[in-house]
Amino acid sequence: MNSEITTLEQLRVECLNCQKCGLAATRTNVVFGVGNPNARVLFIGEGPGENEDLQGEPFVGRGGQLLDKMLDAVDLSRKENIYIANIVKCRPPHNRDPQPEEQEHCINWLRAQTKLIAPKIIVCLGRISAQKLIKQNFRVTAEHGMWFEKGGIQFMGTFHPAALLRNPNNKPAAMSDFIALRDKINELCPETYTGSGLV
Repeated sequence: MNSEITTLEQLRVECLNCQKCGLAATRTNVVFGVGNPNARVLFIGEGPGENEDLQGEPFVGRGGQLLDKMLDAVDLSRKENIYIANIVKCRPPHNRDPQPEEQEHCINWLRAQTKLIAPKIIVCLGRISAQKLIKQNFRVTAEHGMWFEKGGIQFMGTFHPAALLRNPNNKPAAMSDFIALRDKINELCPETYTGSGLV
């Protein structure tokens, strides 16, 4: 990775050419990320699905539509005040979980994104993301909505939107996590809502 990269766009251009693991051979598009490059809140999923692979944007299928509704309920938007990325940037075949070695090959792209965005809050969507970024034995059903501080950043794990589609009974719990997120934003980075300091 080029050490002279100073913007997300430069990083994205380099990421589009990545051949570090076998997922590069089967992808349609690299799914780099989307949102406000100055966001204080970063959402991180596990990896692209079929719709994401085809469109080159994270969370654009049915799960993405649900995520957008939940974001809207707490005045957040991928177009305005958050950024969304994934642990791996290429779709694992048949939407399987990304393998540990694939995550390791790809994690430096996410680390570079995080460094450039410099978020105050990271929300991990689903088990894979939370276990990679918060702690190895993270259990979404037991620990969703809890806050963990790492390196000066507040982390929360919550349900993956696709999991909520499979088990709608967890939607109220997930919504309570988003309300807790709104409270944390108002505490740590209210400019997310006022727009001051964001472009």
